[in-house]
Amino acid sequence: MVLNPEVRFSRRAVLLTAAGLLAGCSRQSEVGEVHLRLATGPAGAVYRRIGGALADHISEQVPGATVTTVPSGASTDNIRMLRAGEVHLGLTSLDALIRADGSAPRGLSAICRLYDSHLHLVVLAGSVIDEFRDLEGKRLSLGAHDSGTEFTSLRVLQLGTVNVDRRHLSQAESAAALRDGMIDAMFSLTGVPTPAITELAQRHPIRLIPLDAQAGGLFTAYPGPYAPAMIHATAYAGVPAIRTVAVPNVLLARDDLPDELVYAITDTVFTHTGAITSAGRDDAETLPEAWQINVRTGISTASVPLHPGAAAWFRDRKR
Repeated sequence: MVLNPEVRFSRRAVLLTAAGLLAGCSRQSEVGEVHLRLATGPAGAVYRRIGGALADHISEQVPGATVTTVPSGASTDNIRMLRAGEVHLGLTSLDALIRADGSAPRGLSAICRLYDSHLHLVVLAGSVIDEFRDLEGKRLSLGAHDSGTEFTSLRVLQLGTVNVDRRHLSQAESAAALRDGMIDAMFSLTGVPTPAITELAQRHPIRLIPLDAQAGGLFTAYPGPYAPAMIHATAYAGVPAIRTVAVPNVLLARDDLPDELVYAITDTVFTHTGAITSAGRDDAETLPEAWQINVRTGISTASVPLHPGAAAWFRDRKR
């Protein structure tokens, strides 16, 4: 692994840094160098953007830390890389992480809950598909292999009664294939709005297919990670609001990361939310899903345990 296991952060250094009192001090005077790898997602996905923003701000705010992003297929791929020791941090949807018995994989723990993804079922405006059952026999992208979109959309299909021509494309590839008539519909489990769908809607009229019945089916079959939700009419230009299902996303860490380091990362996530949202760009709405990051929901990671460093930060926050 890239991480130096000898790196240790003193709690005092972490708290002083959070208060901005170490601004004039050498980073090396407090901690050794630590190089972390954060698994994100594919092109056109919110994971890629928000993972990059998190990496930038952890590197800026945590003394001695440098975080490099690692593109991936998304949730399932990120879990695999974390367990294999290829990365230290990663983003995942909660349903892809929690096993059928409600447990989480050993060796991994949560730093925090970040924001909720919404399941999109997208068609072009002129499509004959008006509801879920109209997918029968159609060419449908389930998302890239090892993605959270693939994981959740396969569950939706297993609970339904339609047979489809399955394709496995990333969000950007799915949007391009839908635009070019190579597929009839695409699933996308992502933050709202998501870049690939926003760009498609700006060039070609689209519709979102309601998934309220499918949301109820998931909620009943897999209690815990799912909740009924709405994609509002303001999300995509010219697209009416629809009901769907939401899934929380969490920031994961390997259990062997030092507690003090994870404490500092947790502090950065919750004390620099505004900076993460704007991600250093002129448009403060570039990462609107980051506005969901807050202390009240951040601790809600269902059956996935918090890393001891993160748990310590949340305890200290209550004092």
